Amino acid sequence: MIDRQKKTEAPSGGIRLAFLLNLAFTLIEIAGGLWTNSVAILSDAVHDLGDSLSLGLAWFLDHYSQRDRDRRFSYGYRRFSLLGALFTAFVLFAGSFFVLSEALPRLLRPEPANAAGMAGFAIAGILANGAAVLRLRGSRSLNARVVLLHLLEDVLGWLSVLIVAVILLFTDLYLLDPLLSLLITCYVLFNVFRNLRETVQLFLQGVPAGINLDALEKELVEVDGVRSVHHTHVWSLDGEHHVLTAHVVVDESADRVRAVQVKKTIKEHLRKYELSHLTIEIEFGQLDCAMD
Repeated sequence: MIDRQKKTEAPSGGIRLAFLLNLAFTLIEIAGGLWTNSVAILSDAVHDLGDSLSLGLAWFLDHYSQRDRDRRFSYGYRRFSLLGALFTAFVLFAGSFFVLSEALPRLLRPEPANAAGMAGFAIAGILANGAAVLRLRGSRSLNARVVLLHLLEDVLGWLSVLIVAVILLFTDLYLLDPLLSLLITCYVLFNVFRNLRETVQLFLQGVPAGINLDALEKELVEVDGVRSVHHTHVWSLDGEHHVLTAHVVVDESADRVRAVQVKKTIKEHLRKYELSHLTIEIEFGQLDCAMD
């Protein structure tokens, strides 16, 4: 058995800055969306609220999930990092349905929006998120790269709001505001569904994406000295740190030295999967399985 408990890089100052900027600007956005009577700004505020919650929870749970394993959680606390994803998903669901309830009636009865105010908030949003993007540019940690993608999405969303605001300064096409709101909300819900599906699969200990269990077992059987493989299980602690256990059958006549060599060869073959925890049970003959 090997146990590689990797230490994930702690959130950088860039992520902290992104969290503080997102949280502060989200509160301003909510007030601004109500002031300008723009559901597009409110829908983007819900998106930013989800980002702020995910950043804040990731910041907190990242430290908590780094706790060493103990008698209560023998694999450690890494799965606590998934709680933030679930909580954020439910918040985004609730906020998105609220925005839809406001935007859909306005498609039939468009209401005037404060175009100048929308443009001002859009420019502020581009500057705030753009500053965070520049702060995170060049970061190598996985968390930082994911946050950077979210911030780039926010910048594009605010560009869309700015374009609509400019159009409304010269026309009375108020239908564009709820229409843009629907597009932003549908985009957010699409990503929430996708992320929630992956999170639930992790909680249910599904095989991680990118790992073909049949191909992996076939690869193990091809190792010299291995007769068969069974009870192979692969699951993930948090989406990054994977766990594998397998029962490997060798010849009944194999000695301890041979068994150790087979196990070492298997570990070398599995190194490319970057497993955090690997347990190989060596069995001598088909009838040497305690689980059968």
